[in-house]
Amino acid sequence: MLNIKLSHNPLIQYRPIRTSDLEVLEKLHGDLFPIRYESEFFQNVVNGRDIVSWGAVDRNRPNGQSDELIGFVTARSVLAKASDIEEYLRYDSSRSEQTLIYILTLGVADSYRNLGIAGCLIREVIKYALNIPTCRAVYLHVISYNNPAIYLYKKMSFQCLRRLCDFYFINGQHYDAYLFIYYVNGGRSPCSLLELIKFLVTGAKSGFNTVAAKLWRKEDRKPSKWSKCKESGSLLPTKHSKRMSNEDALTQFV
Repeated sequence: MLNIKLSHNPLIQYRPIRTSDLEVLEKLHGDLFPIRYESEFFQNVVNGRDIVSWGAVDRNRPNGQSDELIGFVTARSVLAKASDIEEYLRYDSSRSEQTLIYILTLGVADSYRNLGIAGCLIREVIKYALNIPTCRAVYLHVISYNNPAIYLYKKMSFQCLRRLCDFYFINGQHYDAYLFIYYVNGGRSPCSLLELIKFLVTGAKSGFNTVAAKLWRKEDRKPSKWSKCKESGSLLPTKHSKRMSNEDALTQFV
């Protein structure tokens, strides 16, 4: 697809980021992100110091810029047991070598948006994670108002685990973030969707049976507190119970 902001048909290719990309990498981060990254971060990226990275280039770009970065992704390997998302993983805690890949930054130059470049960069990270037998997931944080990024992660089958209040502090203001995860190599959440449904159904049945038994016993001892709804024939309480507080509601429905 030809981007109307480009005067040519781009030929996008992907490669590891190199030391020669330092200046352009810093400029892209400055143009795309509202926060400033330290020079040490960029040095670590281009020199591969505990950070893996991929860049996108346009081989058809004129004026000798065919190898200049127009997109990037940076990521880091972290130990699963030492991460801040350990509670969202089901894994063998006795195996201390199990790891995760955390996406640090991802960006594409404005004139190259909507060409699928960001998705391809994420796939490079996923392929990298899949080739690490001990890796169990790829995860990231995204600021809550970045709707295009949120849509992309969901489209690529990342799971949104939770919303983190005041996660970012930018220019004197707090912003929420979403935590997204993509499980690999057998990694999965501590409770699958099917297991969660079974748990809720079992709990609901158990709770209903308990309440029903108590009501049955009370029915034998004193007059009913329930009146009949004439229209539907269902039982409705004559007195409303105490309203649940917001805190209690969160506890009940998590």
